[in-house]
Amino acid sequence: MSTRIAIVDDNVFLQKAVAEKLSFFDDLTLKYTAINGNDLLAKLEKDKNLDLILMDIEMPECNGIEATKIVKAKYPQLKIIMLTVFDNDENIFNAIKAGADGYLLKEVNPKELHQGIIETLNGGAAMNPSIALKTLKLLRNPVDFEAKEQEDIKLTTREVEVLEQLSKGLNYNQIAENLFLSPSTVRKHIENIYSKLQVHSKIEAVQKAKDNNII
Repeated sequence: MSTRIAIVDDNVFLQKAVAEKLSFFDDLTLKYTAINGNDLLAKLEKDKNLDLILMDIEMPECNGIEATKIVKAKYPQLKIIMLTVFDNDENIFNAIKAGADGYLLKEVNPKELHQGIIETLNGGAAMNPSIALKTLKLLRNPVDFEAKEQEDIKLTTREVEVLEQLSKGLNYNQIAENLFLSPSTVRKHIENIYSKLQVHSKIEAVQKAKDNNII
């Protein structure tokens, strides 16, 4: 019998990329997609005949962590694998605490995704090796994230300007020209932005900046 799956992601392009990975396997069926937690819950009300949900974390209205808590309370039989670009400790900790059955990064290849889904349905916990390592470290050295005050992301005016230019799809040379800087200075600003936002790519930086109303 085919495994019935839902994909929850606010980025339609990434939804399609995940759907394409699933399409390689005859034993997986994509039932439906949702753009955030609220959309998923509305669809589950109409059709809860699912086996597993691939859940993004950073989404508007109702994010993946909140959605996981609600789904696990209402439909405990459903398996949930977080499928995200973010691998920071707090997200991993909160996802597991919310009841997630696995945690994979979006760069996972089709074979590993399929293997992770089957593993999770059989009672295992799908995880990229880097995530498994971080989880072990969290178990060995627990961090009280709730007690930890939420850190304000402090970017300089110039860094915000660079981010705004990045969000328009401009390259380093174009940004340098627009802001009267050298390309190497732009590169340094972008390195600082990545470090402060705790991200590893332009897409993540722009998305996180938008989520936090920085740009």
